[in-house]
Amino acid sequence: MMQKTKIEFETDEGTITFFVEEETRIGGTAYLLVSDSESDEANAYIFKDISDSTEEEARYVEVEDPVEFDAVAEVFAKMLDDTEVTFEKN
Repeated sequence: MMQKTKIEFETDEGTITFFVEEETRIGGTAYLLVSDSESDEANAYIFKDISDSTEEEARYVEVEDPVEFDAVAEVFAKMLDDTEVTFEKN
């Protein structure tokens, strides 16, 4: 099994660790598909980079717009066509 890249997000409640499943750029915006575990029963989330070119580090937020979410989820589903992925909106 290939080891996944871990990323950590700092929140008001503390640090949250996610595992990068896939990444892509759509219309100049970077998106990450991440999971909260390396297990097969992990929850998946889609984040987008909202930082600008002057920032040293990327800033990611969860995709909440339903139209954007559906479009990006479709792209990731095609990228992972050999993996069963079910996306749920919060």
